[in-house]
Amino acid sequence: MNAEWFEDRPHEECGVFGVYAPGRDVARMTFFGLYALQHRGQESAGIASSDGRAAYVHKGMGLVAQVLNEQNLSPLRGHMAIGHNRYSTTGSSHVRNAQPYLIETVYGPLALAHNGNLTNALELRQELLKRGVGLSTTTDSEVMVQLLAGPKETWASGYSANGPKERWEARIRALMHVAQGAYSLAVLTREAVYGVRDPHGLRPLCIGQLEDGGYVLASESCALLTVGATYLREVEPGEIVRLDEDGLTSVHGHEPQPRALCSFEYVYFARPDSQFEGQVIHSVRQRMGRQLALEASVEADVVVPVPDSSTPAAIGYALQSGIPYTEGLIKNRYIGRTFIQPDDDLRKLGIHLKFNPLPANLAGKRVILIDDSIVRGNTSGPLVRLMREGGATEVHVRVSSPPVRHPCFMGIDMATYKELIAHRLDVEGIRQHIGADSLDYLSLSGMLAAIRAGAGQHSGHCTACFSGQYPVHIPRWLLSDEREKTLFEGVWGV
Repeated sequence: MNAEWFEDRPHEECGVFGVYAPGRDVARMTFFGLYALQHRGQESAGIASSDGRAAYVHKGMGLVAQVLNEQNLSPLRGHMAIGHNRYSTTGSSHVRNAQPYLIETVYGPLALAHNGNLTNALELRQELLKRGVGLSTTTDSEVMVQLLAGPKETWASGYSANGPKERWEARIRALMHVAQGAYSLAVLTREAVYGVRDPHGLRPLCIGQLEDGGYVLASESCALLTVGATYLREVEPGEIVRLDEDGLTSVHGHEPQPRALCSFEYVYFARPDSQFEGQVIHSVRQRMGRQLALEASVEADVVVPVPDSSTPAAIGYALQSGIPYTEGLIKNRYIGRTFIQPDDDLRKLGIHLKFNPLPANLAGKRVILIDDSIVRGNTSGPLVRLMREGGATEVHVRVSSPPVRHPCFMGIDMATYKELIAHRLDVEGIRQHIGADSLDYLSLSGMLAAIRAGAGQHSGHCTACFSGQYPVHIPRWLLSDEREKTLFEGVWGV
């Protein structure tokens, strides 16, 4: 689905959104927040809302605009809501795995939306099953819901709670002490919306304020602007924030660990108008392009990006090198959003379904083709051939990130070791495979310098997919190429 038959990009697991805004249509606001976060997941979407008495949910498979409409938004009543876009990493692509999850507990409704991946999800799942807790999905997110909802002996002891707010905060805090891996959560209860970020800050989450005093949570700041909220700050690693009638309250959740925000957020995932760590993504990507030009110069006539995510890096490369920037590929921006698979004749067209060359800008030119990453290597070759079809005399590929040599286990579908071309081949081998006249990558140190130039002295970033140095413990069985993308499919036989 989603035309992945020609994609060579990693996929983010999801985007989360939350809002507390009495007097506002929070379901509609959440719809537009999710619409702004659509790039983070296109498999399913959903919204859960609450009026303080009951909770309501609608979710399904597809894009936000395919799942949600005027008819199914209107029953989502209340003054607080959470929403979710999903791309599956742990858990198969199936409607039962769509989020948010909503269950009824002895303390009222509980809903959860999760971005990330728990590295100890299998152990937690088995523990719940041993205790007689029934599970209806294959995701680590449902495991988190059940841990939050379970009786006291199933989650922790030693956390006192005098009222509903303290009770949920204690349970979230206890969950944070058993959950390992990456998570940014939006949690909905009868009384409040909570935002939760793992102690390493692997996955992003930020806070915004509405003019009328309400508050918003989102995976990226671009969603805040879409709904008219003013960016306040990021949720800190290990922090719990509560949005309710008292406004915005910060609660200690877990001692912060060495910061490890996913560096691929800067390379590819985040929208260019979002900001992390006080810096706009577009500016960081331009710095990556400038650094790439310093490290990997080559004589050429034009700099051409692979649209759209590589455009800022190509601009940076052109500015630093003095070589003119131009468009050489025209992208069909909607082909990746169809759920209709091509027939055999159309499939043979391959990359032409997504890109067309622009001969007027390519003919007779030595081209530097800028890409943000090469993962499996299955589209770089066709793109190089497309440049030559457009009349390019030379094609020099430059990549604004280091070679991707290791899988991700923290919420990104990055492929397995055997699928990663940079794990199997060196740079010269990849160059021959894609048919470029030359190939070079941005160094790891160069990438980090570009990211951290505006991030401040306390920044820290996960580079595991490039370096193999994981910020959290990775169980041995996860490292095997024999593992399935969906860890628990064998349980369901799907």
